[in-house]
Amino acid sequence: MKHTKIVATISDKRCDVDFIKSLYKAGMNVTRLNTAHITPESALMMIENVRSVSEKIGILIDTKGPEVRTGNIDTPIEVETGQLIEVSGIERKSEKNLTTLQVTYEKFHNEIPADGTILIDDGELELSVCEKHIDYVLCKVENRGTIKNKKSVNTPGFSVNLPSVTKRDKEFIRFAVEQKLDFIAHSFVRNKEDVISVQKLLDELESPIKIIAKIENLDGVNNIDEVLDHAYGIMVARGDLGIEIAAEKIPGIQRQLIKKAVQRKKPVIIATQMLHSMIDNPRPTRAEVSDIANAIYSRADAIMLSGESAYGQYPVEAVECMSRIAMEVEQSKDKRNDITIPAVEGEIVAYLAEAAIQASEELNTTAIVTNTKTGRTPRYLAAFRGKNPVFAKCYEPGVARELALSYGVRASTIEHKKNKYKMIRSALMALEEEGRLKSDDLVTYIGGSFGIGGGSTFMEIETVEKLTYKEKKDIEIKKEY
Repeated sequence: MKHTKIVATISDKRCDVDFIKSLYKAGMNVTRLNTAHITPESALMMIENVRSVSEKIGILIDTKGPEVRTGNIDTPIEVETGQLIEVSGIERKSEKNLTTLQVTYEKFHNEIPADGTILIDDGELELSVCEKHIDYVLCKVENRGTIKNKKSVNTPGFSVNLPSVTKRDKEFIRFAVEQKLDFIAHSFVRNKEDVISVQKLLDELESPIKIIAKIENLDGVNNIDEVLDHAYGIMVARGDLGIEIAAEKIPGIQRQLIKKAVQRKKPVIIATQMLHSMIDNPRPTRAEVSDIANAIYSRADAIMLSGESAYGQYPVEAVECMSRIAMEVEQSKDKRNDITIPAVEGEIVAYLAEAAIQASEELNTTAIVTNTKTGRTPRYLAAFRGKNPVFAKCYEPGVARELALSYGVRASTIEHKKNKYKMIRSALMALEEEGRLKSDDLVTYIGGSFGIGGGSTFMEIETVEKLTYKEKKDIEIKKEY
């Protein structure tokens, strides 16, 4: 069983039930819906199909966030190296008869610095600002290309003062709340205020949806500590990040962001072009295999597919490939490279989680089992990256789906028992019935002495048979009568 989770993007063009079943069987744990390419109506159909396959599949929906794009281009604009072009946030005509380009942020020409750089269409075309004027900036084209409508506009080293949540984002956040989705991945997070603005909306709507902050600009990297203070987890979105930051810096930044998230015991997803060649080819490149392996060696919780599964020719094969790589790499990880989790005074759950991982490996137990209301104990266990699976029995389906992003955690639901010993026995017996554990398996159990919400307070190590003996005996006696 692989421990690393897989997020697969699906589109409304290909999301039938059989297709989603194939992705799930291949190893997908979470589906991603990209709001840039769907409507609420098509999203609803996608959600219903996912839920008809399994209640264990988490659903993550992207917001567009504070992004700038090209606009009002009916016919693609061809530009040559050295050509001068006027760029503005408002619709206008050039007094000098030069080519004009409008972008979607009306104050763009006011805010961009006089020595700024503009990258269009994921960095395919570069413009350098030469002069600033009242209603436009004069730019020089650095390489020939074609400017098309609604293409990305990046400004490396500079962030425009856009509101964090757009009108369209608000509509989709409300939609996500109505449909009781699991995660909102907020794009272009720059600081804690961007996360807080989404959380305020969720609080107003009384929603437990968790926020995944997409780190895809320099501000997000520099402010990662405050972002992690407020987000449930992060996604390292290397597409736009690689445009704003020199390519050779990305691997180091990726490792740094993974380390920060793991130390905070929060899930981290690595995304963008992980198996890009499999959009058109049935096999990955060796470089792509190494890229996935490095993310797993660095201790990422999850890895993500975008175009590979949304519109590629080999979506199921891509998920299967990721699963095989994950299982192979996980077996060869060196414990000496594990990330040290800082001790927090009075944090009993963290202490128990670390002790459980250590005991499980030194005593060679089969698995770690826990009951959870909020998912905190399984997330803490995931942070210590043990080699054995963590079976989390949750009282709410939503909590089980949230754990679909946490490394090594296999979550499912169970009915609440008032007696703590009954909770232990019922959890283990359910895992036996599911075929995940056998009666002679030695397991590590973490539980709480004060009922639901009381937190984890103890650890027990014993065989399934001995831990469930009394409950099974009681059932036998009841059957006799």
